[in-house]
Amino acid sequence: MAGTKAVRHIIAVASGKGGVGKSTCTVNLAVALRRQGATVGVLDADIYGPNLPMMLGVQGPPRVKNDEVQPVFAYGLKVMSLGFVVKQDEPIVWRGPLIHGALAQLLNDVAWGELDYLLIDLPPGTGDVQLSLAQLTALSGAVIVTTPQDVALEDVYKGMAAFQQLKVPLLGVIENMSFFACPHCGGRTDIFAHGGGQKAAQRLDIPFLGAVALDPAIRAGGDDGQPITAVSHHSPQAQSFVEIAEKLVERLATVPVRSEGDRIQLADISVR
Repeated sequence: MAGTKAVRHIIAVASGKGGVGKSTCTVNLAVALRRQGATVGVLDADIYGPNLPMMLGVQGPPRVKNDEVQPVFAYGLKVMSLGFVVKQDEPIVWRGPLIHGALAQLLNDVAWGELDYLLIDLPPGTGDVQLSLAQLTALSGAVIVTTPQDVALEDVYKGMAAFQQLKVPLLGVIENMSFFACPHCGGRTDIFAHGGGQKAAQRLDIPFLGAVALDPAIRAGGDDGQPITAVSHHSPQAQSFVEIAEKLVERLATVPVRSEGDRIQLADISVR
């Protein structure tokens, strides 16, 4: 079945700024949900930097069957990315209408089938992709990824406000690179400060989903196409994502089910 009509929850994973590990969180959160027995898809909507093929160790192009694009499978996930069809070193320089059209195809022409969760990895900031996504589908909500320091939080607040303006529920905040635990002495260092994600969640009265350590194993898993939650699921690093996934499921149970009628209309918001 092409399109997202049989997807129970469509979740945007966003960040106010780049470099906070949003894609890493998306991939590991998806694997953690899959390990709970859910059916899960991941859509790489980071048009300008589609990294999910590398982070999941998969390549394209995807197959087409009965005029439907078939998602690529990795670690039990259904995966689709513009990175499957664009050369690795080729920049994407598109205006808004082209971005809207590409996102519509990734949502509507792909055989997603029945899924419990479709996680959508967004580009950082607020822009055409976020607006188009809210127009094209009824999001169950958005998860915000941040690092703890104030410079990241300032952009997080803007991102949260943008989703509120688009009438998309805020599901919670993840604080990535929360601290560094020395593998030799066990000492903990708050490299980027600490507690900023929880502060942001409290400010907007939404759940704090959890903290993820700054850890070389998580970074290496992303570079090698072997997410830590898939290849070392008993590790403390993976357990952080498992606990976040559990809290996300609990949060979704409290959010009203959204339908196609909940898609944002351009006339409902002020666009500058």
